[in-house]
Amino acid sequence: MGEVKFDTSLRDSQGTEVAPVAPENFDLDAYAEYEAAMLEKNQRFAAGDRGLLVYRRVRANGVFYDKCRDYKESLALQLGALKASMAYKADIANFLEPWYGIGYIASCFGSAYEWLPEQAPSVKPKFSSAQEILDADFVPIAQTPEGKYNLEMIEYFMDKTKGKIPVSFSDLQSPLNMLTYLLPVTDLFLEVYDDPEGIKKAAKLCADLLKEFLVQQKNLIGDALASPGHGFASSRVFTGLGLSNDTSIMLQEDDYVELFRDIDEELAEDFGGFVYHSCGVWEQKINMVKGYRNIKGADGAFTIETDPKPNNPEAFADAFAGTGIVLNARAVGNLENSFAAFEKLWRPNQKLIAVTYCKTVEEQEELYRRLHEMEERSL
Repeated sequence: MGEVKFDTSLRDSQGTEVAPVAPENFDLDAYAEYEAAMLEKNQRFAAGDRGLLVYRRVRANGVFYDKCRDYKESLALQLGALKASMAYKADIANFLEPWYGIGYIASCFGSAYEWLPEQAPSVKPKFSSAQEILDADFVPIAQTPEGKYNLEMIEYFMDKTKGKIPVSFSDLQSPLNMLTYLLPVTDLFLEVYDDPEGIKKAAKLCADLLKEFLVQQKNLIGDALASPGHGFASSRVFTGLGLSNDTSIMLQEDDYVELFRDIDEELAEDFGGFVYHSCGVWEQKINMVKGYRNIKGADGAFTIETDPKPNNPEAFADAFAGTGIVLNARAVGNLENSFAAFEKLWRPNQKLIAVTYCKTVEEQEELYRRLHEMEERSL
């Protein structure tokens, strides 16, 4: 057997090939019944201070790349993913996401998406300082071409699914992450030291623009809203705003806490608290994440097939056990490799969501059984 490693030939290591399903051919009532059967278990987990749930993420290839450009194609692929997901043993239902890129904040300041072949939309930062951002004219996200399209996408998703299917916000970036679409990241880091007040004001401006856009999304999605969204296992009965915060691991903790943490907290306040995601290894930021006054959960990759540099499961298990903070742990791989990671993550007083990507229904069922047996042995 060859060495297990990250497969660089894959466009999406967490992706699954699915057959698209047109909305008129998707059984909304069957999926609604499937989801409803899990909600009580989800609610008990959310209300408790310990527990383990299993989530088999089915992420349709292309949806988070160029396939987002046509929201009809995106929905058909995602419905195909939902249909496929029902065959896998799990505790949390998959959800729809009206994803349309992550650089939407740049459109407020006049930048437009660039579309490279078969890639997600990208933007080029147009400013070189925080003060330039603060001096620039801007419009709300919803008034930009990208924002308008994203809201149209949500309206289309909701119209075709009649509120019977859980739907999340479109991918959310932290205020610091959003600044990297306005400023080259090297200039941003210099501004942390050269103009800390300016960069904090610019981050607050990004947060305010995003919050307004979130309210508009929430009004369209209504009771179908699944939280925390995007890369997190999400449910109608979960709370928290899932924010991608990858850039945070490149700053000194003291600088991040002083300039950005209270902005994250305030942004998430009306949505049930803050849920943290960063790609790569963020063990050194565990104490910072635990220090958020409204922290609800955190996400990480824990196998080499998920991320070329996965996190150390024991460090996260010891740090988060007994805190009530949910660990959303992603583990691409076969039954044995995935179970080994989850076994290291589990503690009797842990709140763990084991996010699996088993290729076969049979392997998923066996992993599901072993994970819950592990939980039961610790009771």
